[in-house]
Amino acid sequence: MPSCRHCGTPITIGEPIPRDAECSGCGKDVRACVQCRHYDPALNNACRETMADPVVEKERRNFCEYFSLSNEPFKPATASSREAEARAKLEGLFGGKPKPLAGSDARRRLEDLFKKPESSE
Repeated sequence: MPSCRHCGTPITIGEPIPRDAECSGCGKDVRACVQCRHYDPALNNACRETMADPVVEKERRNFCEYFSLSNEPFKPATASSREAEARAKLEGLFGGKPKPLAGSDARRRLEDLFKKPESSE
């Protein structure tokens, strides 16, 4: 049984999937590229169907004539190793993650920023 690629809720709507169909679990569009069996983010247009027109927003409903609901099992989204590597390089470039300010310290800095200059009278 097909399931939503966003939340894993089983999709009970039969083919042909109406354009305005939404997942009962998360409310995302069902007739969208990410829900299709032809969807493959590794390809140029993220679609294995060579005759399909290019679609810019892959997670929104569209009019693709080649749409067919995917039967692949649900896989929760995880950060890709490429994304994690890029984030680690960025943090290394700027000296790691910034230290969070304590609540009172942040408040003091904000008040100092907008403090009126003392009069010399």
